[in-house]
Amino acid sequence: MNRLRGKNFVVTGAMGLLGIQHVLAILSEGGKVALIDIDSTKMESFTRDLPENQRSNVIAIKCDISQENEVMLAARMIGETFGFVHGLVNNASINASVEKNLNKFERFEKITYSSWKEELDVGLWGSILCSRIFGVLMIEGGIKGSIVNISSDHGLIAPNQNLYKIDGLLDEEQPVKPVTYSVIKHGLIGLTRYLATYWSASGIRINTLCPGGVLNNQNDQFISRIKSLIPLGRMANPNEYWGALIFLLSDESSYMTGSTMVVDGGRSVW
Repeated sequence: MNRLRGKNFVVTGAMGLLGIQHVLAILSEGGKVALIDIDSTKMESFTRDLPENQRSNVIAIKCDISQENEVMLAARMIGETFGFVHGLVNNASINASVEKNLNKFERFEKITYSSWKEELDVGLWGSILCSRIFGVLMIEGGIKGSIVNISSDHGLIAPNQNLYKIDGLLDEEQPVKPVTYSVIKHGLIGLTRYLATYWSASGIRINTLCPGGVLNNQNDQFISRIKSLIPLGRMANPNEYWGALIFLLSDESSYMTGSTMVVDGGRSVW
C-alpha cells in the first residue's frame, strides 16, 4: 500500500474518465498528485470529496497543456507545494465518446485543419510539452523518474468503425472514430520510444500504457458489438488499470523503459 509513498506525480487530464482513476491509484499507494485539467470546478469537487487524510496530498491546477506559459506556471506551483516531481502521467486528450458526443465523430472526408490542430495540440503537443518541462525538472533534480504516456488499443490497431454504425444512416453519414484519435495514440507510442533512448543516461524511464475500452454507460448495442471483439468477453471496469499504472510509476518497473504495456482484455490480439 506504500509503493509510491514519498513521491510526487503529475496527472494531466486528471478529471477525465481514466484521469480520475489514475489519481486514485496514486493516492492509494501513498503518493501525492498534482491534478492538471481545464475543468477547475470538477477538480474542486473531486478534491472536496476525497477522504480527509488524502486532501493534503493533492493540488489542483487549472491548465491548458497546449500552452507553454501555463504549463511552466503549473510546474512552478507544483514545485512550491510538493518540491520535486517524481513522475508524470500524460493522460489528457480530446476524445469523442460513444456515450456523450457521437455527433463529434468526424468522418475523414470532412476533417478540418482546426479540429486536427486542436486535438493534436492537446493529445500530442501537450504530452511533448509536459514531458519536456517536467522531465527536465526531474533531471535537474537528480530524480530518476517515470513518465507514462496513456495511449490506447487504438494506438496498436485501427478502429473498427462498425462499432459505431447507426441503423438507417447512409454510409457517408455514419459516425466514425476520428483519424485524429488514431494518429495521437500511435504518436504517443513513438514519443515513448524516442524519449526512452533520448533520456536513458539520465535515468528517466518512459513507458506507454494502452488501455482498452472502459465501461461507461454506453448503449447496449455498442457494448454487445465490442464484447464480441474482446477475448475476455467484456469491457474494462474503470479501476482495472490501477495495478498497471502503479507498476509503471513505481520502482517495481525499474528495468523497464521504451515499452508498451497493453491492458485491453486481449482485443488487439485478434
